[in-house]
Parts: sequence; structure tokens; C-alpha cells
Amino acid sequence: MQTTYIETQQISFQDFKNQILEDYQLGRISREMSYLGRREVLTGKAKFGIFGDGKELPQLAMAKVFKNGDFRSGYYRDQTFALAVNALSVESFFAQLYADTSVEREPASAGRQMNGHFATRSLNEDGSWKDLMAQKNISSDISPTAGQMPRLLGLAQASKIYKSVTFEGSEKFSNQGNEIAFGTIGDASTAEGHFWETLNAACALQVPMIVSIWDDGYGISVPTMKQRAKADISEMLSGFQRKEGENQGCEIIQVKAWDYPALLDAYARAEHFARTESVPVVVHVIEVTQPQGHSTSGSHERYKNEERLSWEADFDGLIKFREWILNYSIEIEGNEEIIGTVEELDAIDEEAKKKVKTGQKLAWENYQKTLTELAFSVLPLVENLKAQNAEIETYINQYTKLVSKAKKDVFHLVRKSLLATRGTQSAERNQLMQKYNEIFEVEKDHYSSHLYSQSQWKAENVKEIKPVYSDSSEDVDGRVVVRNNFDKIFEKYPQTLVFGEDAGNIGDVNQGLEGMQEKYGEVRVADTGIREATILGQGIGMAMRGLRPIAEIQYLDYILYCLQGMSDDLATVQYRTKGGQKAPVIIRTRGHRLEGVWHSGSPMAGILNLSKGILVLVPRNLTKAAGFYNTMLQSDDPAVIVECLNGYRLKEKQPDNIGEFTVPVGKIEVTKEGKDVTLVTYGSTWRIVMEAAEELEKVGISAEVIDVQSLIPFDLTHEIAESVKKTNRLVVIDEDVQGGTSAFILQQILEKQKAFRYLDSDPLTIAANDHRPAYASDGDYFSKPSADDMVERIYALFNESNPQKYPAIY
Repeated sequence: MQTTYIETQQISFQDFKNQILEDYQLGRISREMSYLGRREVLTGKAKFGIFGDGKELPQLAMAKVFKNGDFRSGYYRDQTFALAVNALSVESFFAQLYADTSVEREPASAGRQMNGHFATRSLNEDGSWKDLMAQKNISSDISPTAGQMPRLLGLAQASKIYKSVTFEGSEKFSNQGNEIAFGTIGDASTAEGHFWETLNAACALQVPMIVSIWDDGYGISVPTMKQRAKADISEMLSGFQRKEGENQGCEIIQVKAWDYPALLDAYARAEHFARTESVPVVVHVIEVTQPQGHSTSGSHERYKNEERLSWEADFDGLIKFREWILNYSIEIEGNEEIIGTVEELDAIDEEAKKKVKTGQKLAWENYQKTLTELAFSVLPLVENLKAQNAEIETYINQYTKLVSKAKKDVFHLVRKSLLATRGTQSAERNQLMQKYNEIFEVEKDHYSSHLYSQSQWKAENVKEIKPVYSDSSEDVDGRVVVRNNFDKIFEKYPQTLVFGEDAGNIGDVNQGLEGMQEKYGEVRVADTGIREATILGQGIGMAMRGLRPIAEIQYLDYILYCLQGMSDDLATVQYRTKGGQKAPVIIRTRGHRLEGVWHSGSPMAGILNLSKGILVLVPRNLTKAAGFYNTMLQSDDPAVIVECLNGYRLKEKQPDNIGEFTVPVGKIEVTKEGKDVTLVTYGSTWRIVMEAAEELEKVGISAEVIDVQSLIPFDLTHEIAESVKKTNRLVVIDEDVQGGTSAFILQQILEKQKAFRYLDSDPLTIAANDHRPAYASDGDYFSKPSADDMVERIYALFNESNPQKYPAIY
């Protein structure tokens, strides 16, 4: 077992002194970064600034117990901690402030996140995992208040999983589960539900997690007393305090932000509880100051009175730290020993200012050099066009007069010049056009890459293996197919685990995991509480640490509870780190064509629009669902797989190669050929569309039915357009609301695949009413598209074009 800070603090006075002065120096450097960062924003060199001044001492103390292999999940105030664990330099701090797109200079996000959002790179350039045990790890920060908390739970639980789960390469992710997950959150954000849900789950699961609450008494301008039921979060959390002999609850430690020795002790004790006993710990850091206020958007003088501002000046952590150093003395072997003098600390202060200024200057020069090189590569080419259009010189003069220039200004100049010279054929214009295409591809990579995996393991690269059937293939309930497939998955992939409400003991509510917990144990097949946001968070955190979690959200409607985490966190992991981190979670859920207001929602359009970055797979039966699980476990993309809830008891032929066959993503399937109209659908609605297609045959209409199978990615080879080219009519049928998923599908087919060229009739969408269905089968019939609805509306297309052959029904 790893040693803790308490167990390793047997050092000489000289080493002790050096450590103190190093901490003071780092604190001063961090503070000067905050001061200079604010000035850079207010002078127009950066867009926005939010800094960690006032929190230097607790973060220095936290960094001392943060070891290789540990993870942090935090928000935008932890620059001192990031400095202390070598995840940040002065130069990279300012590179992020300027939005420098160089991964080398700004490795946290390559300029994609505003300042204060930290991350370490977990992946090599090819998307493979680094040895996370050889570095200190920061999971990429997000701004949404308390949004970092659910992921924290998963990062901590991974340590508990690794105590009993090993696989080839697992030594890159854990040393027998001895790692801690550290979380940080502002005091006001503890009013958010994600905080309470995460802490509750951590206390129930007993995972090694330390949550630091930075309590400065305000949530921007709103004082703490208006944030929660109790102003003191420690008092409010007292019921969570674990009792001796019980395996529930957490430890709560309260400490002042300006008391350096108390902070060291607090974090040493917190580490000991978490690392040696696998107990969650809350470190409530009180009396935090915020010398520059919340951000560069305003001044805290607007809402803090003179008494509060005076107190903050007196109890600034660095000032109190300096006082403590100057007042410290100890007698050793008859000699009085001190840590430092006024002159020594003044020298450190001055050196910190110089170091920060030097780093800022270098970061600015590097950033400006990129802009200068870009401008120099195109300006002569634009100049060459002046003879072809008089407006070009005006554009150049406008560009030259700009006081502060950015890439967008260069591109604006080039594009205006190309617009002005449209229709002109010249070598000069061709040169500019060629250069524009070249630099646009570079910036496209800077700003739009890595929304999905770009590695060799991306889902699109997984080869299709078709299901194999024989005379001995059995007809079984659909739930048996998916259950037996999971059995093969758990046997084949020891790093795979599933968890959710009722997923363990009873084998999920539809028996798709029947017997799996008994066979593979409670660690790998686990029940959870009713808490969807943190079920997702468990998946994100575990996946960031090399496990392959399947996070089960019991019903599709319930995905709304974790949609914020899907949208803000999971969907953006690869993008916001420019390929530096990944979290290949599989979200398992079930739905479609259900009955009643609370179990019949189809929030597919919400998922599609809010979760770009996550694959959305909508199999029409359980065999297809099983194939998608097999595909995604070979991929490093995250995905949501929506099983058909009304298909578990329907008979399917079980493939002989269960656990091996795959369903390719982004590939449609033509399930019925036809020549008159193309019907496009997905999920449970497919069965009803097939029924309608048979009815249409009886009235002389030959319908081709297409199951899209995969909404993201969508029909990568544009096979639907080929179908429309043949039939000349298109109908999109969907159980989502009008203008929902059907609008997305229509846009993909008409705009991206340009199938409008082949239409002889207006494209038609048949969707649900805009309300949720009433209860029972009649509710479904009158609320969502029925076979009767489909037949009549599709028939009407043919009535319109040939009323004699297809006379009106009504």
C-alpha cells in the first residue's frame, strides 16, 4: 500500500525550511499570475479572466498529498494546485489566457477553454493511453457549477474497482486501487443537486475521494446564507459524518484558508482516511479571500462592504503565511532557527514578479508570432489582387488600422478579397485561393477536430461481423439474446462492468442481465441508487481511468436527469482537450413506443442536439443492440444505445456467434425493397412501418423500408439518397415530436446527401403529436404514428400526383 503524507514527514529542519520557502515562492508566483492576468484582460489582450487568488495556501497543502496516479476533478480556481503538481507553467497559464491553439504551449485544451480550466494529457498522439501511474492526473475542468462532481465519483470508484479487477495493461491505470480522486468546488456551488447526489453516492459506496470546498462566503455577489439551509456547510453535512464501526458516511474536516500548518495537518489527515481506509472526506476550507473578486467581468466592491474588504485584506492567505514565516523560530541543539527574514521574503516576492512577467512575455510573443506568420503568408497574395479590384486596397487599409489583430481578421480580409474578385480568372487569385484552402484546413484542425475519436479505435473503423445462423439456431426472447451476449462480453473483457438501478441482484427489470451478478460478482455487475446524474458520472470517471463501464439508465425518459453531464462533460471530453483525454462510456437505456406520460417520452432530438460528441445508436431489436455493444467495446468513442423496451419478450433467432458479431455504426439497412417510395425510420417504430408497408402493397404502392440504426453517425455512405434516387419519394417516420429527430434525419438526407434532386413529391415527415401519450395502448395509438396514420398519409402523396389511380380515402 502507498504511504501517506503523515507517514513520510520525518525530515531535517533545513528540508522543512526549504519546503516552506518553496511553497511561499509558488504562492507568490500564482498570485502574480492572477494580478497580471487581470491586467492583460482589462488592457484588451485577452477576452476574459477568472483566477485563483486567495486560494493559494489550501491548494499548496492539497498538492502535497497528491501522488502519481491520483486524479483531480475540479473547476476554474485551482491554478496554484496545477502549478504545484507541474500540470501548469507560467507560460501555459498565459497561453490559455490568450487562447493559443498550440497543444505544446497550451496542453490543457489547445486554446479551446477559457483560462483556469486545467487538464493533463492522458493520451498519446495516436489516442492510445499513457501510463497514468507515471504522472499526476487532472481530468479536464468544466465550468457548469457542480458539473465536475458526478465524474469525481467515477474517478474515485475506479480505485475501488481496481482492488479486485485486473487486466492486461491495468498497471497503467492503478496500483491495486491505492489512488485518490480529489474534487474541488466553490462553496456556493454546493447548493447544486450534483454536489449532494455525488456526496451521497460516495458515502454509500465508500470510495477514496477528497472534496475540497473553497468557502469565500459568496456565490459571485450572493452571500452564503442565501445559498443553502445553513450558512455553514460543515454543520449542514454533519449528518453525513461517519460513526465508528459503520461502513457509511464520510469524514468532515474544517480548516481556515490562511492557517498554513493547520492546512497541512488537515490534508494529511484527509489523505490518510481516503488512501488507507477508502473513506470519502470533505475538507471545508473557510475564511477564503478573493482579492480580485469573482472575475474580470465586475468588481467585488459592488457587493462587499468596507468591513468585509478590510477583513479580506488582513486575512489574505499569503499575508498570513508571510507573518507565520517571520514569526517562526525553534531552538535546535541550543541554536535558534528561523525560516526566513523580511529581506529574503521580499527577494522572493520580487523574483516571483519577474518570473511571471517573463513567462507572460514569452507566451504573448509566441502567440503573436503565430498571428504574424499567418498574416505574412497571405498579405502579399492579397496585395497582388489590388490591380484586379479597387476595393481590395480599402480592405487592406481597414485591416492595417486594426489595433489588435486576431486570426479572424486575417481570414475576413482574405474572404472579402476573394468575394470581390469572384468571376476573375488569374494566377494571383488562384494563389490566394490555394493559400486560403491551406490555412483553413489548419484552423479547422485547431477549432473543430476531435469531437469524435480520431484514433484507430474510432467506432467507424470497427469491422462488421455478421450474425451467423444455422438450422440449430434457437428462437428465444429478445432479452435472452442480449443477456447471453453480455455473458460473453464479461467473459471476454475483464475491464467491462455494468451498473444501474436494478441492474445487479434481479438482473435488470427486463432480465437482460439475468444471472450476471451471480456469475461475475457485485463489483462488475452492480446495483445503484436512484441517481441518474451520478450513474453517468461513475461511467465518465471510470472510463477516464481505463475501465470499460456500461452505465445503465433504466428508461429513456430518465436520461433527462443526466443530460447535463452528457452534454457539458462527456460529449466534450475529446473536443475540449483536443484529443488529450477520452471517456469511452456506453450508456445503456431502453425506450420507444411506450405508454403513459412518464414512460413514453422520446427525447431523441434533445439527445441529438445537446450531445454531439456521443454516438447515438437506435437498434430495432435486441440482436442489433447486442451487436452494437460488441462494436462499441472495440471502440474508444462514447455511445448511448437505446434498446427497444417492447422487444424483450418478442422472439428472435439467436446468432451462433453470440458475443462476436458486430453492427457497424453509420450504416443503414434496407429491410424491405420497394420502387415507389422510401420510408426511413428507426427503433421500435420500424415494426409498425413494416406493417404499414405491407398494407401499402395491397393498394398498389411499393415501399422501400430503411432502418437507419445509427443516428450519430448517420448513413456514412449515403445509401438513403440512392434509395430516393430509385423511388423519387421520401417519408421520414419517427415517434419523436414534430420537428424533432425527423427534422434531423430530413436535413441529413436532403441537405448533406442532396437527395432533393431526385424528389417528385414534397418530402414528408410523420411524427408524434407534441404532447406525451396518454396511458394505455389507446394513448399510443392516438398520440404517436400508427400504421393507419402511415398508410393514409403516404397514400395521400400518391393521391396528389395521380388521383385517378389513387382516389381519395376521405
